[in-house]
Amino acid sequence: MFMGEYEHSLDSKGRLTIPAKFREGLGDSFIVTRGLDQCLFAYPVDEWRALEVKLKSLPMTRSDARAFVRFFFSGASECEVDKQGRILLPPKLREYAKLEKECTLIGVSNRVEIWNTRVWEHYSSDAERSFAEIAENLVDFSF
Repeated sequence: MFMGEYEHSLDSKGRLTIPAKFREGLGDSFIVTRGLDQCLFAYPVDEWRALEVKLKSLPMTRSDARAFVRFFFSGASECEVDKQGRILLPPKLREYAKLEKECTLIGVSNRVEIWNTRVWEHYSSDAERSFAEIAENLVDFSF
């Protein structure tokens, strides 16, 4: 399980250090793709395969299902961790998430999210203000 929040800088070549605690769960090679809310999702290979099975079960007769699967898989890239604990993020993924220099990596249960720090701070601030309301809407989950 991934949890916690870490800040790291993207270098001029597009390399990002992955926190040691996240590297343990992600492994030496993992999948990074476009996520929701303008961030990137990083999945260990076994989680990616499980997600792939679920996405394959979506009805391809629905245009929204086709669009989501296309968007999700076309942005996916296998990233390998180098000896310094860094990955090279492809330019298209950096562009999508507006990753420039300061990045925030957060653990979200079965995945790691990679955010532009300013975007994360704004998103987090907004979510924090409505946290009680969000929890209220999730009452069926017994929080």
